[in-house]
Amino acid sequence: MKIHIITIFPESFESYFSSSIIWKALKKWLFDVYFYKLNNFSTNKTKRVDDKAYWMHWQVICAEPLKKAIDHIFDKVWKKIPILYTSPSWELLNQKKIEDFHKDLKEFIVICGHYEGIDERIIKIYDIKKVSIWEYVISSWELASMVFIDGLVRHIPWVLWNKKSLEEDSFSKKFSRQKEYPLYTKPKEFHWLIVPEVLFWWNHKEIEKWKINNLF
Repeated sequence: MKIHIITIFPESFESYFSSSIIWKALKKWLFDVYFYKLNNFSTNKTKRVDDKAYWMHWQVICAEPLKKAIDHIFDKVWKKIPILYTSPSWELLNQKKIEDFHKDLKEFIVICGHYEGIDERIIKIYDIKKVSIWEYVISSWELASMVFIDGLVRHIPWVLWNKKSLEEDSFSKKFSRQKEYPLYTKPKEFHWLIVPEVLFWWNHKEIEKWKINNLF
């Protein structure tokens, strides 16, 4: 999988891509990520990429630098690839949609908007698909992109060391998209609360029943 990220703030991704599971996956070449600083495609001497929305008081990312950045990526990879844009005003992501994206997307562009968003004409010109991580607004569109990318990358084979981590996740197909069962570890008793006895029986059928009966 190859991910091309257009952003004003590529430095926002540094800690995310240099730690934990994502960092290990990059080191193993399980996926690649490329950054494009939008300001480098500005036609403005100050490298500014935003302007006031018509009849509004807030700022919007201009169409011209975005188009130049997208066309640059198309030229670089020698083909047109899907473009996604994280926006709170669109269809909400869920586990099934993440799984579908993983099946369909091998190489794609993610646009990180900023301020109030991007010029609508870019979305129409390139038939961009919007995705929303939930029904709220955050200041960092980069953060929204990280949430989407994280949900996607963990489905790449060998990113997670144990395949069951995907099979038995909250909202997984195995559990009919319900939330995961309770989890316990040592000690067996803590503050007078005891781990369910069935988890010590080594009876896989009974444990599977317990899991299904204790989904949230």
